[in-house]
Amino acid sequence: MLLMAPVAANAQSAIDAMRLSPYQLRGTARFMAMGGAFTALGGDISTLGQNPAGVGVYRSSDIGVTLDIDLQCSSTNSLGYHQSQHNTQAACNAFGYAGGISTGNSVMPYFGWGVSYNRAASLDRTYRGGTVLSTSLSNYIANYTTNAGYQASSLYDPVTQTYTDPYGVSGSYDPYWDTNNDWLSIAAFNAHMITPVNNKANCTSYNGLWTNGTSGDAMYYTRQRGYIDEYNIDLGGNISDRFYWGIGFGITDLELRTETYYDEQLNNALIPNQTANGNAGSSDTYAYTAMTTQSHTTGNGFNFKVGFIARPIDELRLGFAIHTPTYYDITTTYYGDIDYAYYKGDIDYYNSFDGPETPSTTPVATYDWKLKSPWKIMAGIAGVIGGQGIISFDYERSFARDMRQKDGYGDELYYNTEDIKTYFDNYNTYRVGAEYRVTNNLSIRAGFNYTTAMANKDTREGYNQVYTSGTDPSYVLAKDTYYITAGIGYRFDCGIYLDATYAYRHQQSTWHAFTPYPSCEDTPRGSLLEHDNHLVFTAGYRF
Repeated sequence: MLLMAPVAANAQSAIDAMRLSPYQLRGTARFMAMGGAFTALGGDISTLGQNPAGVGVYRSSDIGVTLDIDLQCSSTNSLGYHQSQHNTQAACNAFGYAGGISTGNSVMPYFGWGVSYNRAASLDRTYRGGTVLSTSLSNYIANYTTNAGYQASSLYDPVTQTYTDPYGVSGSYDPYWDTNNDWLSIAAFNAHMITPVNNKANCTSYNGLWTNGTSGDAMYYTRQRGYIDEYNIDLGGNISDRFYWGIGFGITDLELRTETYYDEQLNNALIPNQTANGNAGSSDTYAYTAMTTQSHTTGNGFNFKVGFIARPIDELRLGFAIHTPTYYDITTTYYGDIDYAYYKGDIDYYNSFDGPETPSTTPVATYDWKLKSPWKIMAGIAGVIGGQGIISFDYERSFARDMRQKDGYGDELYYNTEDIKTYFDNYNTYRVGAEYRVTNNLSIRAGFNYTTAMANKDTREGYNQVYTSGTDPSYVLAKDTYYITAGIGYRFDCGIYLDATYAYRHQQSTWHAFTPYPSCEDTPRGSLLEHDNHLVFTAGYRF
């Protein structure tokens, strides 16, 4: 019963759909060097995950493996607080096989097929920072706890219940976690971050720690580790060397572990009496709050792709592909912990507190849910210049507003659907790539990749209230993202090839400690700049 409390645990949110549907430029070194502009080209293992018609271009076999070294750098800036974080990750980003078989038929002379693995997205991210406050997390929690109408008696119950699990192990838990109240409200109430305006059990109005004359600052830290991997199986064909078709089936799996920390140090805070239903008291004291959350999300899904490439003349290629949404089955577990302490008097409040430190830790919640990621369509045009040069342009449209979330039983979460339409816009990706063959063996490449923001302007600028899941009220909204890429490739006469690419990624985002709400729009936030440097190497063999 304790683990099956999806309402009280505030299970899924539209922000979760956004976190698990990122766009990143990933693939072989040649693919990345040309900005991923391969919709009209094909002939590369990474096109199995982009336009399956690319496998129809093959007339021989191709096997390759890719290493991606990602030098991550993030920096935060908020009201004079500036901090940087550096991290290096290395992973096998892609490997696979593609090939073409001669059919001996003049209408469809070659039939192609391929299998590949590609890290569609790395969810690794670490950042930290600080900011000066003009309100408190406790006031935000008090505000929505009041609006929800939770009675004080339903947020606190001193009676501990016992249980025995199927293996005969006994334990105990506090029964208020099984109510339909939000867990963040319960945790904040029991840690004395929020208090009822009177000491009656049926009170439904609450105070936070911030009042007139309060000042303070906050520190935050987030560490994410995760990935979205895709395994592709493609089939394609060549019709009269002018039209190439392909169909693909993708299997995905994902994992995301997130740890967040947020604390506030408040001067002249509104301190409650230390009773379960105590009134808010004096405002000449120092208060300290710290909140830690842990979550773990795993899932798997599938999608389909279909596409074509047309070559009306030798110098021109046109490409088009459609990706269905990825249909995920996902499991998420999480818990949260709040610490609160205060002091009065002329003492060293970092080491000695008049009031007791009162931690409040939730149980571990586990819930299953389903996600339908965005539909995608893409079109490309490429020109071949004198048999030595290629210029390619791609356009991709992702329909983020069509994302959907369901509970573990398959019932649509309609409030989340409305949030998705409120928070997000359909977004675009533009890709440009070029390659020039310096000699028969040596090629140089360059590219540019630009993606518009998924979150709309009103959401990014704080005009929409944003609801999150679990006990973590923080979220990050990315603005536009771009990549600048360059690379080199060498083809040996024996069929072995080596490619190397440098890719620079630039993404500006806004971090929010918690959402703006009607009585306070100036909530803690800061800018987050991620500028990563990728060194990508591919080794392969064509035979």
